[in-house]
Amino acid sequence: MLKLSGDSRAMLGLALLVVAGFLVYLLSPILMPFLVGAALAYLGDPITDRLEEWGLSRTLAVVVVFVSLTLLVLGALLLLIPGLGQQVDYLREQLPLLIDWVRVSAVPWLESTLGVDVAEVGLEEIRRVVTGNWQTTGSVAATVISETTRSSLALVGWAANIALIPVVTFYLLRDWDVLMEAIRDLLPRDIQPVTVRLARECDEVLGAFIRGQLMVMISLGVIYSSGLWLVGLKLGLLIGIVAGIANVVPYLGFVVGIAAAVVATLVQFGEPLIPLVLVAVVFMAGQLLEGTVLTPLLVGDRIGLHPVAVIFAVLAGGQLFGFVGVLLALPAAAVIMVLLRHAHDRYRASGLYDRAPPEQTGTTEE
Repeated sequence: MLKLSGDSRAMLGLALLVVAGFLVYLLSPILMPFLVGAALAYLGDPITDRLEEWGLSRTLAVVVVFVSLTLLVLGALLLLIPGLGQQVDYLREQLPLLIDWVRVSAVPWLESTLGVDVAEVGLEEIRRVVTGNWQTTGSVAATVISETTRSSLALVGWAANIALIPVVTFYLLRDWDVLMEAIRDLLPRDIQPVTVRLARECDEVLGAFIRGQLMVMISLGVIYSSGLWLVGLKLGLLIGIVAGIANVVPYLGFVVGIAAAVVATLVQFGEPLIPLVLVAVVFMAGQLLEGTVLTPLLVGDRIGLHPVAVIFAVLAGGQLFGFVGVLLALPAAAVIMVLLRHAHDRYRASGLYDRAPPEQTGTTEE
């Protein structure tokens, strides 16, 4: 039997990693439904396992979770898409007014306060381009439909990818534990304990981030949208959802949301002292709830992914592999973070780190 040395195993692992990356690059146009289905199966597996503990068979538990996920997604789409379409149409109509407000109010204030000359930005040209393009496109829904149906082949491919997602999710969710056990059995016996331990750490980090942070994002989106709607901001739903999604990076959602809400409030209300105060209250309340209730309850302290690492992973994944890279970015970042932590612990325990300094020779004068 052929036995590989440690260096040979490392080279083989590196080669397999390169081959896997190359295959992802080649197959990225068809990987989207499989990755989305795997993500949904990963999210639903703990609930399925809990239902099994309560006495349901695996298939029946999968059916319950699958139907619940389907109804939840369909309900969210039916509730959000019409409102979001209306608000995007309203934003399109208000963009010329927003540019006028920047030119008439914001630019003079910046020039007088900061002493800079921003008159050369070309806001009038921007306004003319925006007005000429956006006003002729019709509604957002009509634009999306026209772009999607422009190529019948693209439409068929898009529909096939969407249709594959529930199929892939169902079968992966049903066989998730079997697949994990099969992967574990393929591991070499001598490295199985360490690999399983590292895989569990990756699962803890990734699970805390995806499940916990996803719930935090949804909760903040609901809080911001509801609060801005109560304030009377017409773009409240759109701004709230964008702020919730941007909270994938901590504090980014707060910064993006409050900046957009302040500008929308200034444009809509004119002299908006009270609305501005209410907008600030909404976002401060959201931050307070996130820091004291949502993040400790839903995420905890197991996440370990630095915000800068999240930003870099998402941007790098998108640059390398497009949308598929964005889907793979966070799992890859979690695995790399766990491996780096493991390498750091090994280094701290090694003789290279703990080597005593050479003894000093010579006499010391008193």
